[in-house]
Amino acid sequence: MGAISFTIETRAPLGARAGLLHTPHGVIRTPAFVPVGTKANVKGILPEQLKALGADVVLANTYHLYLQPGEKVVQDAGGLGKFMNWDGPTMTDSGGFQVFSLGAAFGKTISKFVKEEAPKEEGVAVYDEDVASQHGQLAVIDDEGVSFTSHLDGSLHRFTPERSVEIQQTLGADIFFAFDECTSPAAEFAYQREAMERTHRWAERSLKTHRQNIDANKKQAIFGIVQGGRHEDLRRESAREIASLGFDGIGIGGSFSKEDMRGALQAAVNELPEELPKHFLGIGEPGDILEGIANGMDLFDCVAATRIGRHGSIYTKRGIIHLKNGSYQNDFSPLDPETPVIGVEGFTRAYASHLVRSGEITGSVICSIHNIGFILNLVQEARQAILGGRFDEYRQEFLQRYKK
Repeated sequence: MGAISFTIETRAPLGARAGLLHTPHGVIRTPAFVPVGTKANVKGILPEQLKALGADVVLANTYHLYLQPGEKVVQDAGGLGKFMNWDGPTMTDSGGFQVFSLGAAFGKTISKFVKEEAPKEEGVAVYDEDVASQHGQLAVIDDEGVSFTSHLDGSLHRFTPERSVEIQQTLGADIFFAFDECTSPAAEFAYQREAMERTHRWAERSLKTHRQNIDANKKQAIFGIVQGGRHEDLRRESAREIASLGFDGIGIGGSFSKEDMRGALQAAVNELPEELPKHFLGIGEPGDILEGIANGMDLFDCVAATRIGRHGSIYTKRGIIHLKNGSYQNDFSPLDPETPVIGVEGFTRAYASHLVRSGEITGSVICSIHNIGFILNLVQEARQAILGGRFDEYRQEFLQRYKK
């Protein structure tokens, strides 16, 4: 038996499914949202709060933990979970998105989606402008791996598939990802193909490295990543190749336009083994999560919930609202009357607006807790709807109310 096992409990007619993903540190009830703790912390939210909100699993960033504090420090603490005082399942990404961030996307407002501005923080990567002026593009990709300059101190580093796996094995997460290249959504077709083929070669090397470590292979699972940008033919090809290699699960990586997301996703999913758990990387907008669930995705991760929360914006069943707007100064209604969130249900929009307009950190914390709770509630409701045989109705009802 491998490090994880996945059981599908119920399938909805159009592809959604509810399942149980068993890991060495507990069960993940799917579909599941995975809060992102980039540097081994979900910004503004303590582990016990995450548990209370219903989180089963958290994800940390390989690139950032490698640079600071270093994977050996995390290992000496007893692994990622013990280091951050989280006793549930953990995941790490491969650092592949940071390759994209420091390379093709460096200094630009390009994110995983076209026509969407990327905030200048937390791994979407428009890093320190002084470093940029000294070093220019901070990552250079070749067929063997990527050489990059630390955004912290300008030191030179090298990631290969083998090194990425080694770092992630040392960090000790229950599930981690093969090293991949996440391209810009604006990249030409020829480069999307080149990057996809490189991702396939890196996937083989990542998998081989992990399987050779017998001890780690018993304790940790590795997911391969499907790439191919917005192009459905590339997505199909990539899905077939990654599925043939024998990974424990599959990740669907960016990048594509919002308009192309459904087609690119469906093209990939149709080529993947149904029995494997599937993770939609970097997806966190409520409508996109429901789209992913409808197409058979089981896991989702994104920094957006805490990122927009820190800037005073919150999710509601009627769409995102921006509490810095003066219209909320005298709004004494709950943050979202339709979605009370444990720990912040007693706060009003007027109070949170006052805090974020005043620059008080408590305002950012309140909004971040609310947003994580909102997204966790969304996937929990979706799971119950699948189990109850009414997911499509639930999805349609939600989307009719929710305004982007």
